[in-house]
Amino acid sequence: MFIYNISLNKIKFFKYFFFIAIAALLIALMAFFYNLIQNSSRVYVTDTNQYEEVFDIPDSNYANMLKDCYENLDNYVGKKFKYSGFVHRLYDFEDNQFVLAREMFTSPISNNQAEVVIVGFLCEYDGASSFDEKTWVEVEGTITEGFYHSKAPVIKIDTIKQIECPEMPFINPPDGGYVTQQ
Repeated sequence: MFIYNISLNKIKFFKYFFFIAIAALLIALMAFFYNLIQNSSRVYVTDTNQYEEVFDIPDSNYANMLKDCYENLDNYVGKKFKYSGFVHRLYDFEDNQFVLAREMFTSPISNNQAEVVIVGFLCEYDGASSFDEKTWVEVEGTITEGFYHSKAPVIKIDTIKQIECPEMPFINPPDGGYVTQQ
């Protein structure tokens, strides 16, 4: 059996402990200042709203996106979109309103005929009255929550320009496929 008799000198113990604590603090401060000096020349961008992404909606996805936007409006409010269509107005629209419209097939083509309906987003733009009915335009704007007979998406237009009618002006009905936003 071994018996050890350890006697601690309290003054020496506190001197060593104090020395080690001071050394650790100095090392930590040196590391902090080294990182500060190394990172002083880097630029950090924290403003994520400066460059908002604008979603250019392809014709093949327009009906899916339109349907999903009506069904899940909260997912789209505040998003910026770009799309083209023709100006379509209804009798109860305000002067600053029109539908950015496309004609959508509702039945297969038979005997060289097909049934089509007009679909699109309600748009608001102060200069809307300067565009005639059936004028093709390309718009870029932000989706907001509006009201037309019920809650509906409304595009607040930022930019609008007149364009030529595209080669294929019709769109197909929604197929439940790819949608721009989830």
